Amino acid sequence: MTIKEPTQSVWNRFWQQKNDMDKVYPSSPSVFKSIEKHFNLEGMKILEVGAGTGRDSVELARRGAEVYVLDFAENSLKIINSLRIKEGLYDQIHLIRGDAFASPFPDNTFDLVFHQGLAEHFKDPVALLRENYRILKKGGHCLCDVPQTIHPYTVMKHILIAFDKWFAGWETQYTMPQLKGLMSQAGFSITYAYGDWMRPNLFYRLCREICFRFNVELPKYPFAGTAYQKMKDQILDALDTVPLMHYTQLSIGVLGKK
Repeated sequence: MTIKEPTQSVWNRFWQQKNDMDKVYPSSPSVFKSIEKHFNLEGMKILEVGAGTGRDSVELARRGAEVYVLDFAENSLKIINSLRIKEGLYDQIHLIRGDAFASPFPDNTFDLVFHQGLAEHFKDPVALLRENYRILKKGGHCLCDVPQTIHPYTVMKHILIAFDKWFAGWETQYTMPQLKGLMSQAGFSITYAYGDWMRPNLFYRLCREICFRFNVELPKYPFAGTAYQKMKDQILDALDTVPLMHYTQLSIGVLGKK
């Protein structure tokens, strides 16, 4: 049996089922934090590819960036459109339906291109990254965030893939050296690397999903606002760029310069 890359219909169906944003976990906080840490966002021209809910794009627009969102799933763009209207950012966030491998932008258009949870769904991610490279201005940056290999999530995912039960069909994962290698193949020079753990953890998220089926809704973040959670987050944030920790984290990311 051949497991295929996810199609447009797969993602449309996925985002149709995930239209209640109060129940959907946001992307890793390290994506936005890494961007905010390295750039003065005011006036930047930024593209998010495969944006999903678009919550990172909203935060970037709030800080003065001109943000473009590219996705081929109509239902994802509908979610983002509702969000930009709700947040009063209609003119700051531009929605484009299109192919990430053949984006409808001229060369040298953006200051920053970023994506999370996208490259791992394609068997030729370098082609995606080279397209990112093409549309970046000289001196522009690309941030690529993907699942990390050595994690229970990887085991669970591949069991489901083997039985053709994984929602996205085919999917892979990377170690930090592999991700840096992909970025280098696409022409980028590596300027920063980080990782992040799943917050809350995988077990809690699975329990929460099961409870939804019985009309029971557990809190999204069970210890939110407590001294324990604040201390835990501070420790994890302090460790997110430690190279050894990149082999324990759920997701890893690399920032590359054109």
